[in-house]
Amino acid sequence: MHRNNHVTPQLTLVPRSVRVRSYAQTKGAFFTYRRGSVMKTEKDGREAGAEAVAGALRDAINARGVTLSWLQEQLRARGNTVSMATLSYWRSGARRPEGAQSLAALADIEDLLGLEERALTRLLGRSNRTGPIASAQFPIDEIELERAVMDAYSALGATYPDTSRELTTHSVTDVGADGSVLGCTTRSIVQSTSGTITATPFLEINPGVSTPAPMITAVSGGRIAAWYSHPNGEVHGALFELEVPLTAPNTTVVEWAVAYPPDHPPTHDTGHAVDRQCRELLVWTRFHPDALPDWCEEHEQTPSGTVVRPIALDGATSVHQVRRGFGPGALELRWGYGPRG
Repeated sequence: MHRNNHVTPQLTLVPRSVRVRSYAQTKGAFFTYRRGSVMKTEKDGREAGAEAVAGALRDAINARGVTLSWLQEQLRARGNTVSMATLSYWRSGARRPEGAQSLAALADIEDLLGLEERALTRLLGRSNRTGPIASAQFPIDEIELERAVMDAYSALGATYPDTSRELTTHSVTDVGADGSVLGCTTRSIVQSTSGTITATPFLEINPGVSTPAPMITAVSGGRIAAWYSHPNGEVHGALFELEVPLTAPNTTVVEWAVAYPPDHPPTHDTGHAVDRQCRELLVWTRFHPDALPDWCEEHEQTPSGTVVRPIALDGATSVHQVRRGFGPGALELRWGYGPRG
């Protein structure tokens, strides 16, 4: 059994301008990563609601014999200021009323046009708003690696970037008696932020190291519809087809597993990367009792840089790393045996 070294916690900040070895080691840190989706082309509930309101609004305006200018003036007199452009969008179906102020204006419009209460509002159906969402950002500072990821998404028929996001992700890695990774199981709550998603890719990334393709399988929530390995051997992936199409703003739970063939190089790293903020990210690494490492390090890479923290097992056989409101970025655990090189 390996002896654990107990070290005093310390923080090291590596500026982003400095190229670090975090993602280009000889042993190759590996990451699970999901970014992209396959969309349905038919209209989702959001578009259908906008068109239903637009049609009813046009009919009511024509029946009343008024203009948008008149409607805007009447709304202003009631203390509900709405721009002509917004009213035009609502009438054409290019946008739908959302938010408290817009819904209040819609209620006034119903009254002004002599419609029944909620005649227009009920056509909206359920709101698809997900709140402000930051743009996606590739979480690893490697340009060539991102290009390989883009190639993978293209080969799998997925958009890059996409309109889905991980709300919660739990990634569990098991380490064997030889101290190397046996496999990893990941469970995520995925949300569609716009449109309807039918499938999403999952990738294994090994920066700087060419490896044979791992075995990626669906555990729950769908099936594997396609596989892909980049010619550089650093990016492998699978297209996870959801069991039910996912329309914004709904969520689903998916779970997939990764196992490594006998000829896969020994790996003493694990981690998970996200391209948007994740509400909760858990990376749990479980060591075989006969292969407890002598040292462990946490590497957290975000747009502001990389922070390195020593971690002591303190008699435990596992390490769990938890982040809330994390991303974009990557959370990694490294370990080793003997003196830290």
